[in-house]
Amino acid sequence: MKFLDQAKIFVKSGDGGAGACSFRREKYIEFGGPDGGDGGRGGDVILECVANLNTLIDYRYQQHFKAQIGHHGQGRNKTGGKGNDVVLKVPVGTQVLDEDKETVLADLTEAGQRLVLLRGGDGGFGNAHFKSSTNQAPRRFDEGWPGEERWIWLRLKLIADAGLVGLPNAGKSTFLAAVTRARPKIADYPFTTLHPNLGVVTLGDEEFVVADIPGLIEGAHEGAGIGDRFLGHIERCRVLLHLIDGTEEDVAETYRVVRHELAAYGGGLDAKPEVVALNKCDSLTPEDIEAKLAALRDACGAPVLPLSGVSGIGLKPVLARLFEHIKEAREAEPSVPAASSAFGAGKRPTPGFAAAATAAEDDDAEDGRYGPDGEWIWNDEEEEEGDE
Repeated sequence: MKFLDQAKIFVKSGDGGAGACSFRREKYIEFGGPDGGDGGRGGDVILECVANLNTLIDYRYQQHFKAQIGHHGQGRNKTGGKGNDVVLKVPVGTQVLDEDKETVLADLTEAGQRLVLLRGGDGGFGNAHFKSSTNQAPRRFDEGWPGEERWIWLRLKLIADAGLVGLPNAGKSTFLAAVTRARPKIADYPFTTLHPNLGVVTLGDEEFVVADIPGLIEGAHEGAGIGDRFLGHIERCRVLLHLIDGTEEDVAETYRVVRHELAAYGGGLDAKPEVVALNKCDSLTPEDIEAKLAALRDACGAPVLPLSGVSGIGLKPVLARLFEHIKEAREAEPSVPAASSAFGAGKRPTPGFAAAATAAEDDDAEDGRYGPDGEWIWNDEEEEEGDE
């Protein structure tokens, strides 16, 4: 299934049915009088938010949606039936924008949420509605009121608890595949990821959703690379995981480039809690790791975690740090449901990672820790010092 996060569609509610002009004509009833019924109301345009749907591809090949018109009134005071509604099913996190693509008409963030976007037109009155003591045989009847119509934009912003950001080839897709059941495309060339990917991380009895988006390069807010349009999918995230490629020469500059693009995009991304991690540490020597961790700490002013998505080194501390921020955000906003509930996650352990996840709080299972001066100490180094 192809991924589509924006679609422009035309919607129209149904016109109201016309009233009837009719007179009662029966044997032995001399003055039957008017008995024309009213017309029925037109169908509505309804948006329904459904779970287990994460693309707007259904609106790529059909752009016009019209509700049924109301049925006309009939004699014997028969009111016309209401026209059938048209129900548009959209993923969780879909925004409805006006034609100007700026005015937000609705924001659907919960599965099962329904919204009547356009109401159908009212039905017209039949001639029975106009009878009076001075007008006992009216021949007036009204046409139905027209429905509403407009062009709208559907824009999908995926709901996730944590978002992955970084330059191309920083190892974001590898990290997602290592900690979740997701299987994104992984290759050794830039822009392997062309659309966002989601995965559910299981930590014991807790779950949270991680979103991987295409990489950013310098000038992405001006359209360089594939632009920064996909940053909208992490606007709802509670925390960002900034992955830095450890094989880069200047990791501090790499960090500043991505932070500049987040600030240029706006949407409050530069103000979100951030966890910085140095990836691909399996390709570096201990001396290089220490030097680059120190450079990153100076650039971001916060602790930096080393990891390797390929070998699985340092995954548990990173996930534990992410969940700390997510837990704080959930406690601060208890009314906001967990992102995993929108996708029907079922407490299933991640293959090859379940045992490691349950030992996330075990100090002996850690790959290392921070020393008193902020430097990272590997467990292997402690053993070597003890042997000496």
